[in-house]
Amino acid sequence: MSKRKVQGMDLEVGTGNVYADLGYADADEMFVKAELVAEIAEIIKRKGLTQTQAAVLLRMPQPKLSNLLRGQFRGFSERRLMDCLLKLGRDVQIVVKATPRSRKDGRLSVVFG
Repeated sequence: MSKRKVQGMDLEVGTGNVYADLGYADADEMFVKAELVAEIAEIIKRKGLTQTQAAVLLRMPQPKLSNLLRGQFRGFSERRLMDCLLKLGRDVQIVVKATPRSRKDGRLSVVFG
């Protein structure tokens, strides 16, 4: 995060990853999971599914789905979340590519198309 002053107030500009800004050690993993869960929730909403219908489709107990949709996804692996997307009729593609020369380390991102 970086600090700047705007109209006499000190502001901290976030990194774009709230988990990193809050100091979580597994911030990148949490951010990816949050993006996947947000997409799962959006698809369920667009399809007009109840949580009970969605839970049957995703083969999980409805209370577990409820927790997931409320952001309690620590017990879910990224693979399990991708499987949910597959069951909701989405293709999941993993692309590995070289980083630009301007960066030493790679970056993990989720792109929805």
